Amino acid sequence: MRASAFLYPWDVVGDPHAARRIARLGVRQVTLASAYHSTRALTPRHPRHRIVTAEHAAVLYPPDRARWAGRTLRPYEQSWVPGPDPYGEAAAALADEGLEVHSWVVLAHNSRLGAERPETSVRNVYGDRYPWAPCIALPEVREYAVTLAAEAAVRPGTSGTELESCGWYGLAHLHAHDKTAGVRLGGAGQYLMSLCFCAVCREGYAAAGADPDELRAAVVRALAPLWSGEPGPGPGDRAGEWAEVEERLGTDLAAATRAWRGRVADGFQRGAVAAVREAAGPEFRVLLHADPAVHRCGANAGTDPSSLLAHADGAVLPCTGPPAERTAVLAPFAAQATERTTLAANFTVVTGMGGNPATLAVDAAHARVLGATELRLYHAGLASNADLDMVESILA
Repeated sequence: MRASAFLYPWDVVGDPHAARRIARLGVRQVTLASAYHSTRALTPRHPRHRIVTAEHAAVLYPPDRARWAGRTLRPYEQSWVPGPDPYGEAAAALADEGLEVHSWVVLAHNSRLGAERPETSVRNVYGDRYPWAPCIALPEVREYAVTLAAEAAVRPGTSGTELESCGWYGLAHLHAHDKTAGVRLGGAGQYLMSLCFCAVCREGYAAAGADPDELRAAVVRALAPLWSGEPGPGPGDRAGEWAEVEERLGTDLAAATRAWRGRVADGFQRGAVAAVREAAGPEFRVLLHADPAVHRCGANAGTDPSSLLAHADGAVLPCTGPPAERTAVLAPFAAQATERTTLAANFTVVTGMGGNPATLAVDAAHARVLGATELRLYHAGLASNADLDMVESILA
């Protein structure tokens, strides 16, 4: 199976041995961040630093001034990696070692945008803003993200892209010193807390057949038992999560939220993919990080597999965890796949982040049986030497 390792430009820039070290792992491809959210990242092998603090969401290349001229929303530039084009420098070094490079583009996840332009953020049922989560129903947000997708994806020396957060983002997010685990929300609670009630979304719910004020009151009632101490369920299965949403909210209201949000997400995804294809041509591979449960939010945005595969070349799917979880993610996409579809099973190989590189061979074999055609390894820059040695031996 073709394997690709995720990487940040700062893992390569300034380290003359990084690209060769990655090539020795046995991967054919690197998925390299070109537009990324804020993070604090370990660089355990870099000769110049051990910690990189990306202070805000930013592009890791010089944005096209003409493309963004006159636009209200535009990408932020980074200042924590030296050089005018960290992505381009890293991509060239990796290509020199015979590695194919795909861009890694984060779209609907931007805390600085929400802090400076709060009106662009998801607004929950209580009126709280989520500054890390731009509301993709807003025309200006959608225009910004689609434009960013094309520019950040199609960089020199890049033969494909993987779009993350290409859909709804919601409550779940490790934000600063996160203190949100005091109440166990479960999948249903996460969904209800992620519903947006901005003016555009209220109109959308109405068009889908739900009175927005009635819906808002119903969501507040559905969440009230959780705040009062009623134990919420665990993560559970995807179908069970949605069944609980329907039970708490009512079938009709739940269906209206799903219809509106599904229509918005599908339009956003189609627009982003079309913009990338227009910029790069039909041979440029476009994959989306996704989850087959349409109610789920986040980096792996919930989406209907048949819809996604109708316009993208495939999906990158979260496969770390037990076999049952892997089956729940891969099987719905495999059922809709053709012989040209790419289904990339994404495994965390950093032990300290919950990964288990020792079981990669067994897990990858199981994913292949379920329909996976490629592997993604998260994350070659963050992993310890011991983790990488294990990956190298397994890929060999």
